[in-house]
Amino acid sequence: MRGLLSKFADPMIVMLLLAIVLASIVPAVGEQRVTAQAVANVGVFVLFLVNGMRIKRTEIMRGFANWRFFLPLMIWVFGAMALAGLGISSLASAILEPKIALGFLFLGCLPSTIQSATSYTTLAGGNVALSVVGAALINIAGVFVTAPLFAVLGGGVIAELDSQVITRIGTILILPFIIGQMVQGWTYEWVTQRKTKIIWLDRIVIAILVYVAFSGAIEQGLATMFTPVTGGILFALTGVFMLAANATAWGVSGLLGYPRNDRIAFLFAGAQKSVAIGAPMAAILFTPEVAGFVIAPLLLYHLLQLILAAPLAAQFAQNDG
Repeated sequence: MRGLLSKFADPMIVMLLLAIVLASIVPAVGEQRVTAQAVANVGVFVLFLVNGMRIKRTEIMRGFANWRFFLPLMIWVFGAMALAGLGISSLASAILEPKIALGFLFLGCLPSTIQSATSYTTLAGGNVALSVVGAALINIAGVFVTAPLFAVLGGGVIAELDSQVITRIGTILILPFIIGQMVQGWTYEWVTQRKTKIIWLDRIVIAILVYVAFSGAIEQGLATMFTPVTGGILFALTGVFMLAANATAWGVSGLLGYPRNDRIAFLFAGAQKSVAIGAPMAAILFTPEVAGFVIAPLLLYHLLQLILAAPLAAQFAQNDG
């Protein structure tokens, strides 16, 4: 019980919950939402600039060299997980609000999270080097792959990948990352020395994005759409998705013949999902009125993966050898 409560005390979870509560009480509407969205866009630009500064080019090159691990991982994350998201989305659309059901497809198309995937791989005694490089490569690929993959599988529903959206992705996500890579030789040490402060940058920007998205959704009646039954269904479907993702990622890595420590790296890099990519991408692909619905499964998945990952990693560490 204490371990469960400690997950709810995680700063990222606390900030996400505060953002949702604040949006429920004092939603940003009209000009306030325009201003909040502009602030969030600037924050996302800075966030991806810093990401470009802190992901080493040598790590990216090592990832391309070890294709026997990273190619299956990419196919798993952007193939199997995306198709699983599509399946659950189709099932959920008969029960839940269609925009919330579509969130399962969006969730399936997202890359894994870098920080927790590598942290739990370390705790579990897995191959940390593979985890770091794998999560970094998947996140970089996600900036380019998630939006078109979602648009193709979703059939253009709600989010259309038109020239305006492509321009926003290029300007807010890709351009700052490229700039960060270009200046990395001068900035890497500076960024590394301020790692704890940068983590707070991640949290603050994501919280602003969630606040803007949920403000729009609250205005559209999100709060009135959930009964105990529909809320329970959302929780159950998200939990099934997460448990199936972890179990099958572990099974697939075994079928591929990876040693135990590589399987652990594959598990955490392949089954976890990134709110750090998901929230900015949702803000670009959808209007705030839609984004708040779509990211609901992602936020719940993020909470559940934190609750599951710690005891799972501890169990791996205990059974090591």
